[in-house]
Amino acid sequence: MKLGIIGLPGSGRSTIFEALTHSSADASHKNETKIGMVRVPDERVDVLSAMHKPRKTIYAQIEYFLPRSVGHAKDNKQDQSFWAKVRESDALIHVVRNFLGTGHTEVTPGSDVIALNQELILADLVVTEKRLERLEHENRRGKKYNPDEFSLLKECLENLENEIPLRDVPELAFAQLLRGYAFLSAKPVLVLFNNEDDDEKPPGTPAADIFGEHMVIRGKLEQELAQMTDAEAAEFLAEFSITASAMDRVLRRSYDLLGLISFFTVGEDEVRAWTIRKDTDAVDAADVIHSDIKKGFIRAEVVAYADLMDAGSHAEARKRGTVRLEGKIYQVQNGDIINFRFNV
Repeated sequence: MKLGIIGLPGSGRSTIFEALTHSSADASHKNETKIGMVRVPDERVDVLSAMHKPRKTIYAQIEYFLPRSVGHAKDNKQDQSFWAKVRESDALIHVVRNFLGTGHTEVTPGSDVIALNQELILADLVVTEKRLERLEHENRRGKKYNPDEFSLLKECLENLENEIPLRDVPELAFAQLLRGYAFLSAKPVLVLFNNEDDDEKPPGTPAADIFGEHMVIRGKLEQELAQMTDAEAAEFLAEFSITASAMDRVLRRSYDLLGLISFFTVGEDEVRAWTIRKDTDAVDAADVIHSDIKKGFIRAEVVAYADLMDAGSHAEARKRGTVRLEGKIYQVQNGDIINFRFNV
């Protein structure tokens, strides 16, 4: 899963990227797109690994990327190039300045959220208008086109022209026929208010429905934390009353934002966390591991993490009847430990 970090100039999105990915600033690569793979901390993986003592322990990962700083330019081609990269994201993290900073005399988080949201809407509007023009041109020339796609795009156009982001219209945001357009305003957004070191409070206004999903992060402080050793970090967290690092908190919210859960496979070779969306059927969860497992799917042997912990071992869980066999359409639950039976 990939999350793109966006924000108006001066918001501190590079600082947030460095805090999340534990990377360092590099002036020579300032205007290059940056990518960071981040391990998702999960104490369940730690416990399962201690129980099975595998050769390898593999955590789930999320990819964060920081598009190069060419957006919000006067050149429309540059602007479209910037958004084209952002469209590759599954969700967006919108960094909003909530600190004074050098040369800034006013903090306007509400206006900043609205301004960037309008940019997302405008970028989608350009794509929608161009596609509709193309379909209408093909229609005049007698070429066939999908009338359902055309109808959905007309609905998109109407909403975008009224400055309604497509994420607010689920039937458009999740329409299969529109998936290829990767509309920016249809993507889930987590707003990160980038605060001063001594400020933990979110801005008071405007209303929460304008901010949507949001949380506060003290960017500079968290950036410093990311460069420390574990011992230094523990002391630092205590001094500033931080209960969890930014990476951990944003990762958890990222999972929620994307509707993700984890299931586990265990054995002597490896203990591994796998990432899927909520309500994924067992046969599709098998496909995440390998297409052959999906192809030859027979049954899924499942035990809930809580039941395994209560039993203390797989053998005891079987005795208690909490290890069960499930079919293709079983919806995998967060924390399920699964052994797929298959034959190819």
